Formats: sequence, C-alpha cells, structure tokens
Amino acid sequence: MTVLSTKTFIRTKPAQPQRRRRRLGPGPAIPFGLQLGPALLLILWAAGSGLGLIDPRILSAPWTVIATFGQLIADGRLQDHLGTSTLRAASGLAIGLVIGTVLAIVSGLSRFGEAIIDGPVQIKRAVPTLALIPLLMLWFGIGEQMKIITITLAVIVPIYIHTHNALRSIDARYVELAETLDLTRWAFLREVVLPGALPGFMLGLRFAVTLAWVSLVVVEQVNATSGLGYMIGLARTYGQTEVIIVGVVVYAVLGLMSDAAVRLVERRALSWRRTLSH
Repeated sequence: MTVLSTKTFIRTKPAQPQRRRRRLGPGPAIPFGLQLGPALLLILWAAGSGLGLIDPRILSAPWTVIATFGQLIADGRLQDHLGTSTLRAASGLAIGLVIGTVLAIVSGLSRFGEAIIDGPVQIKRAVPTLALIPLLMLWFGIGEQMKIITITLAVIVPIYIHTHNALRSIDARYVELAETLDLTRWAFLREVVLPGALPGFMLGLRFAVTLAWVSLVVVEQVNATSGLGYMIGLARTYGQTEVIIVGVVVYAVLGLMSDAAVRLVERRALSWRRTLSH
C-alpha cells in the first residue's frame, strides 16, 4: 500500500498599490489666490488699452490712471478725501456694530425682546437703506449727521440678523449644562452666549463692512464738500474719467483690505473650529 503525500499550496494575491484617497472639499489654499482675479482683470484692461480696443474717453488706460493717482497724492487731495471718507465709514460702522449687537442679544435671549425688536428690524431689512436717504435728508438735513446715520442703518441689519441667528442656534444642551452648574447671568453670557454667537457675528461683520463702503459711495455725493464720493462727483462734472477710476479703485482696495482684516480676525478668534478652510 502506497501512501501518497499531498502538498498544499497557498496562493497569495500580489500586493496591489494602495489607491490614493480622493480629497473632498475645496483642497489646499492657492498661493496669492485672492490676488489672482484682480491681476487677470488688470492684464485684460492693459491689453485692451494698449491694442486700442478700449476708448480712453470711456475707460482710461491703466498707465494714465497710475499717473493721475500719483498726481493726486502729490497734490495731497487724495489723502484729504480718503481721511474724510474713512472717518465717516468708521463712525457709522462702529455705531452700527454696537446697536446691532445689543439688539441681537436682547432679541436672541428674550422672547419679549424678540417680539418688540425683530419686527422693526425685518421691516428695515426689506427696505433698502439708500431708499431712505430722501427721508433722512428731511429729518437730519444734508450734513454729516445724515451721512453717518445712513451708514449706521446699513450696518445694523447684517450684524443683527447673523448674530441673532447664531444665538438661536446655540445647542440647548449647553444651556442646560449652564443651568446645572448654576452659572450667573454674566457667566452664562461670557461662557456660552458670546462664544456661540461669535461665528455669526463675524459673518455679519463681513457684510457690514462691505455695506458701510457701499453706503458711503452714495451719501458722499449728497451735498458733500470732501471725501472720495465728492471727488468722483466733481470729476464726473468735468469728464475726468481717470479721476473717477482712481476713486473707484481706492474704494475697491478699501473694501478688499477691510474684508481681509475681518477674515484675519475671524481666523484668529475662531481658530478652535475645524472647517473646510483649514
């Protein structure tokens, strides 16, 4: 009797290269990504002007605008108008931030406060601020007070809306925990309310900064004797396209710089959050 021995062979699958996981979301930040769009517009503008495709009476060439910009700085006119405009925008923004934040906290933490405050703010939200300028002129005249009040009214709404929404979105478990720990009203505001409302407040601040500059452009063309809007209006009267473009570019730079500053503060203040931007 013959005993046959069998050998068992174990087949092993060849190692396959590990497939790289596809990253979801926007991906890593692009160096100088914010400057890419404006740079492309500038290139197209220069190319159109250099090839004669753009009428200089409609849109002055970039080099003409740069020369005018330097002349305005040398004369000191641009600095004077810029200082006046910045003061107006900052004053209206600061007042609007305080009023909008206080209204949002009162309305967000009190049903009675919400019943009184939320309705009028929603009405104001439906009415463009610039549509109220004729009425504000009748009430406050055409001086500095009317201009700052107009900017303030434009700022209040986004601050209130986003801060109020953030307050109402705070997890109820945090409120219950605060009650369990028997926190005082001030401690509750400091430890729960303010951190919870900060993301919404920062978002509202970005909108508010933009609206402050937009409102400033309009109010400075109403019986103003200084400011960027006055400079633009005067240049329009004399057909100085290059001066108008200088004013518009300064407005754009101010808006971009303001938004970038708010975003920087937002990243620092909300560094504890993990979002797609990180």
